[in-house]
Amino acid sequence: MSSRKSQPFDPKAFLGQTGLGRTMLQYPKNKVIFAQGEPSDAVFYIQAGQAKLMVLSTKGKEATIALLGEGDFMGEGCIASNQPIRVASATAITDCCVLRIEREAMLNALHREHAFSDLFVVYLVGRFNQTQADLVDQLFNSAEKRLARILLLLARFGKEGRSENVIPKISQQTLAEMVGTTRARVNFFMNRFRQLGLIDYNGGLEVHRSLLEIVR
Repeated sequence: MSSRKSQPFDPKAFLGQTGLGRTMLQYPKNKVIFAQGEPSDAVFYIQAGQAKLMVLSTKGKEATIALLGEGDFMGEGCIASNQPIRVASATAITDCCVLRIEREAMLNALHREHAFSDLFVVYLVGRFNQTQADLVDQLFNSAEKRLARILLLLARFGKEGRSENVIPKISQQTLAEMVGTTRARVNFFMNRFRQLGLIDYNGGLEVHRSLLEIVR
């Protein structure tokens, strides 16, 4: 009698369905997914939609530090034993479908499944590289170039397998927080980009590949 072989672990299936320690959640636009200061007890994986990460200083000043979309993780700091509470808040900026993975379930998958740990490490390295690029951008580039780069990132240009170039509605105030400038300056640059044919407003913000010329 032959024994049935177990099915190989599929990271995409793990991240695409519910199971032990995994719950699929729906968040409407502007709903808080998790808040700064809450217990850090789960990782979130975005199935659909976009969310922003924000931090609040002790003086009450808020700053948007990242905009995330389909295929991105949030709250991954919980897998480190030295981060028992959230250091940032996550809020849906469009309707979002998110998989919540409890910390223990995430750790078990990382320890047991090499394919999943490889996928997660590649993701973390990519996020780290983007964070470094964001810092260099903030230190050395003009506000106009920083805005163009953020728009290209939001439109997923350069991300393998992505061709999306229409950005869901996002406020100029949020863009200003990410660029590190005023809303008035963002409005000025957005109007200039539109006049140059680099972006359009067609039921959403449409970003053209020609915007890459601004950041070169």
